[in-house]
Amino acid sequence: METYNYKVIRQFSIMTVVWGIVGMLVGVIIAAQLVWPALNFDTSFLTFSRLRPLHTNAVIFAFGGSALFATSYYIVQRTCHTSLFLPGLASFTFWGWQLIIVAAALTLPFGFTSGKEYAELEWPIDIAIAVVWVAYAIVFFGTIMKRKTSHIYVANWFFAAFIITVAILHIVNSVAIPVSFTMMKSYSVYPGAIDAMVQWWYGHNAVGFFLTAAFLGMMYYFIPKQAGRPVYSYRLSVVHFWALIAIYMWAGPHHLHYTALPDWTQSLGMIFSLILLAPSWGGMINGMMTLSGAWHKLRTDPILRILIVSLSFYGMSTFEGPMMSIKTVNALSHYTDWTIGHVHSGALGWVAMVTMGSLYVLIPALYGKKEMYSTKLIEAHFWTATIGVVLYIVSMWISGVMQGLMWRAVNSDGTLTYSFVESLEAMYPFYFVRFLGGAIFLVGMFLMAYNVWKTISGSQPADDAVPQPQHA
Repeated sequence: METYNYKVIRQFSIMTVVWGIVGMLVGVIIAAQLVWPALNFDTSFLTFSRLRPLHTNAVIFAFGGSALFATSYYIVQRTCHTSLFLPGLASFTFWGWQLIIVAAALTLPFGFTSGKEYAELEWPIDIAIAVVWVAYAIVFFGTIMKRKTSHIYVANWFFAAFIITVAILHIVNSVAIPVSFTMMKSYSVYPGAIDAMVQWWYGHNAVGFFLTAAFLGMMYYFIPKQAGRPVYSYRLSVVHFWALIAIYMWAGPHHLHYTALPDWTQSLGMIFSLILLAPSWGGMINGMMTLSGAWHKLRTDPILRILIVSLSFYGMSTFEGPMMSIKTVNALSHYTDWTIGHVHSGALGWVAMVTMGSLYVLIPALYGKKEMYSTKLIEAHFWTATIGVVLYIVSMWISGVMQGLMWRAVNSDGTLTYSFVESLEAMYPFYFVRFLGGAIFLVGMFLMAYNVWKTISGSQPADDAVPQPQHA
C-alpha cells in the first residue's frame, strides 16, 4: 500500500516553529535596541546593522521558507493523490535548507554580506541556495507529473509559479564576481543604477512570489479545508493567478522613486503597482467568500479566525503598498518608519498568521490527531498575534508620517525646521510601542510552540494511505 511521505513535512513543520521563535526574538532584540541603544553592548556583531539582516533572513527564509516547503509538499501530495517524487531528494532539501540557515546565522552577524537587501548572503551560500532550490523544483514538479488526478489544483499553480520565479530572481540578482575565497567577498556584475534596478526587481518579487504567491497557495488549500467549503470561485482563482503573475514582475521600480533610475522606469513601476491592487483584492475576496454559509464557524473556531484575519491583513497591506508607490505619497513615506509598518502588516499580519493557521490544521494531521492539544491556547495565540500586529503597525504609521513631515519641514529662510536628532526624539515613544507589539507577538509564538510540543509528544507519526484510482 502506497502512503504519503509525511516525514519531511513533519521535519519542516517543527523547524518552522523553531525558526519563527528565533527570527522574531532577534526582531524584538533590535526593536529594543532602538529604545535602549546600550543593548548592543558595544559589540560589532550585536549592532542593529548586523542583526537586522539576520532577523529578515531568519523570518523570511528560515521561518517562511520552512513553512512553504512543509505546506507545498503536503498539498501537492494530497491534491495529486500520489507520494512525493524522489523522497531522498526531498530529504536533501530539508537538510540543505537547514544548513543554509545556519550558514546565514554564522556569517551575517560577523559582517559577511553582499549589501543587497534580502539578498545579503555571500556567494558560496548563494550557490548552495540555488542547488537546494533546483532539488525542490525537481521534487515538486516530479510529484505533479506522476499525479493520479486529471486536474492540477489551484494551490499548486501558485506554488509552481513561486518555485520557478524565485529561482530566476535569485540566480539573476546574485550573479557576482568572487574576489576573496577566505573573506567570502564578491562584487555584483551589474553597474550602479542597473544593480539597483535588478536588486529591487528581485526585492519586490521576493515579496511578490516568496511572501505572496506561495502563501496564497497555502490559503487556497487550508481555508477551504478548515471551513469545510469549496473555494468560492474557481474562475476567480484562475483570473487572480494569471493577473498576479503577469503584473507583479513589473512593480520593482517603485522602490527607487527620486533616484538615478530613469523617470519612465519609476513611473512604469508605479502604474503596475497600482494595477496590482485588483488581483490582490481578488484573491482576498475569494478567500473571504469561501466562508459563505459558514461564517458562524468564526465564533467557535480560532484556527479559521486566524486564517481569515490573515486575509484581512493581506487586503490591507496590498492596498497600502500601491498607495505608497504613488510618487507624491512616496515622497513623504520613503525611508521612514511607515515603510517598516507596511512591511510588517504583510509579514506578521499576513505571512505569519496564515502560516500559524495552516500549521494548526497540518500538525494534528501529520501525527494522527483530530485536533491540537489545546483550543484555548490557539485562542490566546490569536489574540496575542492580532494585538501585537496592530500595536506594531499603528505605532509605525504614526511614527512614519511624523518622520516624513519633520524631515521635509523648512523655515521661511529655507533651513530645516528640525534636526535629525529632534526627529529621533519624537520617535522614541513609538519605538517603545513597536517593541511592545513585537514582544506580544513573540509570546504568541511561544504559546504555539508549547501547544505543538504537547500535541506531538507521545504520539505516533501518521502516514495516510494514498487513495487508489476508482475504475468504472
